[in-house]
Amino acid sequence: MSDIEVKSIINPVPATDGAGVKLKRSIGVEPNYFDPFLMLDEFGSEDSKDYIAGFPSHPHRGIETVTYMLAGEFEHKDSTGGEGRMTAGDVQWMKTGSGIIHSEMPAMKEGKLHGFQLWINMPASLKMSKPEYHYIDANEMTVHHDEDKKVKVIAGKFENAEGPIKKHNVEPIFFDVELKQNKQFSFSIPKSHNSFIYLVDGRIKIGNLSHDNIEGSKLVLLTNGNNLKVSAETNAKFLLIAGEPIGESIARGGPFVMNTKSEIIQAINDYNNGTFVR
Repeated sequence: MSDIEVKSIINPVPATDGAGVKLKRSIGVEPNYFDPFLMLDEFGSEDSKDYIAGFPSHPHRGIETVTYMLAGEFEHKDSTGGEGRMTAGDVQWMKTGSGIIHSEMPAMKEGKLHGFQLWINMPASLKMSKPEYHYIDANEMTVHHDEDKKVKVIAGKFENAEGPIKKHNVEPIFFDVELKQNKQFSFSIPKSHNSFIYLVDGRIKIGNLSHDNIEGSKLVLLTNGNNLKVSAETNAKFLLIAGEPIGESIARGGPFVMNTKSEIIQAINDYNNGTFVR
């Protein structure tokens, strides 16, 4: 058994996406790819001008998109017929497979919007599979409570709390952890998994070795190991996300992620000639 330590601490980069939504991007910039994770965005603002244009209709192929709302409301519609109105605590887990066209638009004109979108790669054997859309209401998720912490489980298992996403090829772990000051969170992660913490709020220490202060919005890539220990220097909130690497070459083309450039060109041609949705 080995302890998990900090590999690197990364400041997210300001970016825009969709029709001009302001966000902070970490995975997808540096690092460009943390197998199996392709992108991580945090979007959040109390100024409607930063999010009101939303993410109008656009395509995806070869990836999974996981949207997790902390505040505000988003409305989703896609070419499979899937639709839902996301509110605080809800999750949208979409396997785009061979191709999906969808939109995510704010269902609000003012107030605070805050959430995350994670892109997970799909192996070559699944990239052209039938698309799937899973809407997970906050009330469907189990939460572990004790006097030190609160752990909301979206994927994986913590103590007796198990997430609704099961039998997934990368065996994902996706926790939302709230940890009280001077308390500790411990968890065992398979050594085969790549894992990271995204600090949402507060200040934390990870592992046993010394490292720079981790506070505010930070992406923390972790070493491969078994034993994760997080100590809260203040009240803190963070996401713990892990998954088994796929280990295949990737080719990117905007909203398409395949294994070769020729497959990207095919996706673009399919979209342009109207044969994208199968």
